[in-house]
Amino acid sequence: MTEKALNKNMEQKDQDIIASSGMDFSEQARAGSFLQQDAEVNFYRSLSEGAEISSIEDALKNEPAVKEYYGQSFRSLGRQFPEDTRGGYFVRVKKGKALELPIQACLFLKAQGFQQKVHNVIIIEEGAKAYLITGCSASESIAAGSHLGISEFYIKKGGYLNFTMIHSWQEEVSVRPMSIAILEEGATFISNYVCLKPVKDITMYPTAVLSGSGAKASFSSLILSHPGSLQDIGSRVILRAADTNAEIISRAVSLGGKVIARGHIKAEEKNVKAHLECRGLILSEKGTIHAIPEMESEFRDVDLSHEAAIGRISREEIEYLQSRGLSETQAQSIIVRGFMDVEVLGLPDLLKKEIVALEEATLKANL
Repeated sequence: MTEKALNKNMEQKDQDIIASSGMDFSEQARAGSFLQQDAEVNFYRSLSEGAEISSIEDALKNEPAVKEYYGQSFRSLGRQFPEDTRGGYFVRVKKGKALELPIQACLFLKAQGFQQKVHNVIIIEEGAKAYLITGCSASESIAAGSHLGISEFYIKKGGYLNFTMIHSWQEEVSVRPMSIAILEEGATFISNYVCLKPVKDITMYPTAVLSGSGAKASFSSLILSHPGSLQDIGSRVILRAADTNAEIISRAVSLGGKVIARGHIKAEEKNVKAHLECRGLILSEKGTIHAIPEMESEFRDVDLSHEAAIGRISREEIEYLQSRGLSETQAQSIIVRGFMDVEVLGLPDLLKKEIVALEEATLKANL
């Protein structure tokens, strides 16, 4: 596939915003890159012989086999999906290849009021391993806009994908991600979601289908909800084969925004195990967190569990840290940092350090 070069005319302030969603323009610690602004694919390239990266349009045009995957996951569940998309990325990690460095992708909004609609397809072939970090962000120059991102993940037998999505939007942007992951025998899918910046509203409910025995899926999210934001964020796992495992973990902090934390676990076979956990902190009287856990099974021989806790920072914790010489604001900040622990994301050290730095900068500016 032909690589597309980076547009050197991109403003520095836009590059800085894109970097805040995990994009490293130096590519020194990346296995490949993809960047799309509005409807135009800015650039893409692979830096590893084990990975193919391109725009979805180029993949559909140059590789007929890709057409068999496009929309297949949605059709398999009887779900509709928008077909009037423009752009999106295609990633394929080849059979048996293990990428130690992450692939990065960014979907960026620049034009005022633009409605971005993209379709991404990711294929992890048999025995392959990859990390993919997708950053979604918007320029400070836009007062309004929307993003709809369709993502399909196909993880073949024994494959492994750690997918991290970081949202760094603006206050008047509406966001609607739609995604389905299909896991074959022994496959692993780890999906991480991080949203620390203000946004108008987000609605997302990604689904993983564990169709092969021994498959594992994990969804984790870290959410900081600002005044005026509505974040309706959930995850669903369908355990369709025996000896499959899943977990859904949510951490939400409301600074005055509304968070709806959903989770749905459905056992369609015996001998499966899954756990759902939601924890929330409310730091403002105007904040709201609503946890909605669902578990569903027609079998006795399953192990499904859930727990949820919503509250505020205890006065005792604040006073203890104040006794150590910290101000009340500093004490609150430390407690929130501990609550929003990136360890739940299961990231390699390289990505963990990057996300910790992003989290620290955001929390420092808002707490």
